[in-house]
Amino acid sequence: MTTTTLNDPRAHEQAAGCRIPDPLRLDELHGSLSDPVLGSMTLLNEIAGRYPDAVSFAAGRPYEQFYDPGQLHAHLERFTRYLEDDLGRTPAQVRTALFQYGHTKGLLTELLVQNLAVDEGITADPDAIVVTTGCQEAMILLLRALRTDDRDVILAPAPTYVGFLGAARLMDMPVRPVREGTGGIDVDDLVDQVRAARAAGLRPRACYVVPDFANPSGLSMSLDDRERLLEAAAAEGILVIEDNPYSLFNAGAQRLPTLKSLDRHRSVVYVGSFAKTAFPGARVGYVVADQPVDGVPAGEGPLLADQLAKLKSMLTLNTSTISQAVIGGKLLENAGSMAAATRRESEVYARNLRAVLDGLRRHFPQPGAQVSWNIPGGGMFAVLSLPFETDDATLAYSADRFGVLWTPMRHFYAGAGGTHQIRLSFSVLTPEQIDLGLSRLAALVHDRTTKR
Repeated sequence: MTTTTLNDPRAHEQAAGCRIPDPLRLDELHGSLSDPVLGSMTLLNEIAGRYPDAVSFAAGRPYEQFYDPGQLHAHLERFTRYLEDDLGRTPAQVRTALFQYGHTKGLLTELLVQNLAVDEGITADPDAIVVTTGCQEAMILLLRALRTDDRDVILAPAPTYVGFLGAARLMDMPVRPVREGTGGIDVDDLVDQVRAARAAGLRPRACYVVPDFANPSGLSMSLDDRERLLEAAAAEGILVIEDNPYSLFNAGAQRLPTLKSLDRHRSVVYVGSFAKTAFPGARVGYVVADQPVDGVPAGEGPLLADQLAKLKSMLTLNTSTISQAVIGGKLLENAGSMAAATRRESEVYARNLRAVLDGLRRHFPQPGAQVSWNIPGGGMFAVLSLPFETDDATLAYSADRFGVLWTPMRHFYAGAGGTHQIRLSFSVLTPEQIDLGLSRLAALVHDRTTKR
């Protein structure tokens, strides 16, 4: 037997008379696997891994310097006391609640009712809430429920959160882009796009929107635009999927009401997450879906949430009970308010936003046709427009030659767009790192715009 045969499993199988299966072909797998959207996160992680000393404006992670592993135990103990003292569970029932498969809709529905009322002014029915494995699962469930055939489409501002674009691609739900202005989604263009889709024989089901400090643009909708969006959705007969991860991180101005708190027609499906307000490792999100569903069999719940729970039972069965317990304990320790729980983080994000805007003015003292940026009122992101293409190759060049990372905005478009823009995420940096990163970014701009 040759050395090649010994070291080559396929040669060994051939020698043993086994049939070697043909390699799988990418074009014979689901089309989403060839979509650049699904590779964007992997690309960013790979580049960050190759350049660990680079200043990174790429990661949209929450600030983690206040994390303490001991808090996990405290949160879990607090939730256990809640089960025993507030809900009257026996020790055996507590053990089952924490260690066994859980209720598909989740352990936290009552606490979420309190949280939504305290922080967002939303009156919610616990039966209308489904606790999900992160916000991504909530999106998957919604898109799966809404897609019935090839006529169904979803609308979203361009640019939009790459995780939603990826979820839509997985569910074979085409995303039709809606223009985004300086104040978020353009409501007039939304109406035009809904009607154009119908004229083309399509069925617009919903519009996805992040009204506060959107990822990636950092933009927020005015109160007038929020009300106009709800009026348009009701008039056109579409749902609004409101994703709200950043609204607590306001840098100074008064917080505006959520779309769900303004909703009078049950047009809004509200998606929430504890990834930014607690910690992403818990993977706990939720969806409030109080829309009535006609034609359900006798004995089944009448709400969209009940239908989403049926889908979840075949996807993840239930969200980790231990993760829910930890998040529940954090809610209980803060009287149901994540705004109270994240005051220190909010101050960090506001400080860092000021550092970014001050640094941009300092490093680019003559903004205009060549370099410009938007001015968010909070959140974690800002967008910089540059006089050259900002593709993945430019990102790699920026990391290698100048030691600074950022996210190409083209990743946030369902089609073409963002070719000369980058997203700056400032959530995990110090002011000193921000200044260093912007000085390196200025050097990149000088390098790419100076004639050689």
